[in-house]
Amino acid sequence: MEEPGKSKSIFQPGMIPQEEILDREKKGRQIIIGLLKESDPHETRISLTPQAVGMLTDGGHRVLIERGAGEGARFTDQDYSEAGGEVLVSGPSLFEASVLLKVSPLTKAEIQLLGAGRTVLSGLHLATRDESYFQELIRRKVTAIAFELIRDEEQEMPVQRTMCEIAGTEAVIVGSSLLGSENNGKGILLGGVTGITPSEVVILGAGTAGENAARTAMGMGAIVKVFDRSIPKLRSLKHHLGREIFTSVMHPPVLKKAFETADLVISTLQRLELDSFFLVPEDMVLTMKQGSVVIDIHVDQGSSFETAIYTTPEQPIFHKHGVLHYLVPNLPARVARTASIALSNVLMPILLDKGRYGGILQLIKEDRGVRQGVYMYNGILTNELIGNQFGIPSKNIDLLLSAF
Repeated sequence: MEEPGKSKSIFQPGMIPQEEILDREKKGRQIIIGLLKESDPHETRISLTPQAVGMLTDGGHRVLIERGAGEGARFTDQDYSEAGGEVLVSGPSLFEASVLLKVSPLTKAEIQLLGAGRTVLSGLHLATRDESYFQELIRRKVTAIAFELIRDEEQEMPVQRTMCEIAGTEAVIVGSSLLGSENNGKGILLGGVTGITPSEVVILGAGTAGENAARTAMGMGAIVKVFDRSIPKLRSLKHHLGREIFTSVMHPPVLKKAFETADLVISTLQRLELDSFFLVPEDMVLTMKQGSVVIDIHVDQGSSFETAIYTTPEQPIFHKHGVLHYLVPNLPARVARTASIALSNVLMPILLDKGRYGGILQLIKEDRGVRQGVYMYNGILTNELIGNQFGIPSKNIDLLLSAF
């Protein structure tokens, strides 16, 4: 007889679904995390700080760190060891970790060391990927999550936003330095001093990077002009800055006039593939003053300037038509420690959640923001944009997970 007040279960004693039992057993299990050293000499950031590693090891997880991985951000092997991490020499043992972290995408040689079922958290850098990269991940049955695609509770992209904040600020600092006499610049102070007209800074783009560039330039005393394709973005920027500044949509005559008087031009916009023209044609650069400076923070994803040539930290500038061009990608790597802390602040809670949920499957089921960063699940491409670009079949991640 059924006892009064008790709800009747559709399962008889001893008939709890196996999936439920497994899920319970996996809750709170230890995860092994591998922190890889960057193979790109220009990438100085690292995915986790020693403090983050300490929190993970305190939570019962193991963190394996490749020797020298934190050097670019001025974190020593001893820092990681004292935080509870296990510093290892490069080799296959690192790839035994169930979760592997790296700022830049894994190299093809590193992918070859991956076992089935591994999870990779890294940058995607889609503009520099090819079809073979994704095919190798598919063959290895990897689950891959892109830093820049992860979203938070407010549907913002925290990694992308933070790196844009850093890049916008750093662009003004670099530009201010290049305007000095040392690099054959104009020999001027960005903000000027009493009795001297301040320098003019033109910023292309009113997004996160543009807003931080404007804030930094204004803080240094410069006259700032901001251009964007979007009126709502310009309005939002003025609201966030809390003061009136010159703003305009991309009217070529107005933009050309601003270039004629500008001392520093910073582009925070990406050149869309559909654009058949450069936002800043060469004849507009020709109108700029001798010794003025142009900087493009997205040069590796399609530059706004027709005069653009990809440069490196070893040879960061070139002169064309008397204008200094600084077109080095990845400005956040110039301040690697700050950028690494910002990146770690996003990734460490995700890894703690993975351990709490007991695995990547339950994590991406529960956390919509992380799920949006998944572009491959267990060797199945789940990003339609990548699939269309490289002709690889893709499946919707939500539909795919409903089968598990």
